[in-house]
Amino acid sequence: MKRFICALCLGVLCFIHIAVAEEKKVMTRADKADVVYKELFGGERTPSPTDPEFMEILQRNIFGEVFFTGNLSQKDRELITVVALSTMQTLPQLKAHINAALNVGNSPLEIREAIYQCAPFIGFPRTLNAIGVFNEVAKERGIKLPIENASTTTDDNRLEKGLAIQNKLYGDEVKHAMSTLPNEYQKVVPDTLTTFCFGDFYTRNGLSIKQRELLSLIVLTTLGAEKQLSAHVVGALKAGNDKETLLAAMVQAIPYIGLANAMTTINLIKDADVENYQPIYEE
Repeated sequence: MKRFICALCLGVLCFIHIAVAEEKKVMTRADKADVVYKELFGGERTPSPTDPEFMEILQRNIFGEVFFTGNLSQKDRELITVVALSTMQTLPQLKAHINAALNVGNSPLEIREAIYQCAPFIGFPRTLNAIGVFNEVAKERGIKLPIENASTTTDDNRLEKGLAIQNKLYGDEVKHAMSTLPNEYQKVVPDTLTTFCFGDFYTRNGLSIKQRELLSLIVLTTLGAEKQLSAHVVGALKAGNDKETLLAAMVQAIPYIGLANAMTTINLIKDADVENYQPIYEE
């Protein structure tokens, strides 16, 4: 009987030891990549038949490392990716990540609005290309089109409503900057920015001002629009994003847009004096 009890105790201790060892097992980048890839795309990673080494570097970097950096949710990460890919017009990859954005819990409205948000910065033709990819995914997944209306403005109030958002984030600096333009352009240029960017898009439902400012910063970083970046880092902070979130977003974007443009914005975030930019929008 004593031998039986001793053997039983020994067995239990061995089981506990194995369980603890398994719990303490450190996941490799490849292990992490397997987990994230399945969450995003619903299947197992398979070796590329033509470029297995490159694809392994890519997948371990993105899904095994970048996706584990910072405080972003998977939903945020995929919206950032969708916006970066829309800006670059890398449409095959965009289709995959629109599907991934849906798989991790973004609503069709949120994804559509993230793509729409690109329009003031990349123009209508490229935005239409990205919308076309979104609509293709929607049809394949049985999502009814058109998606719900998200507009909150009219032709009569888009300037007023856009100005209310713009002034909170940026003041009247654009108006002052354009004051040396000739004649009518002193008014036309700043008013176009206010109505087109803030009135037509920032006022829409589906995403918060905080999200829109973060995604706009991603678009401008992807474009390498250095003159606009400093102001939009400040705007993103005023909209309620903290430095940690902005830095995490830039790291998330690096594998898609490259180091050079991302590092420009990272340095601006690093040097931003947070104490001078109290959040205006808290979501």
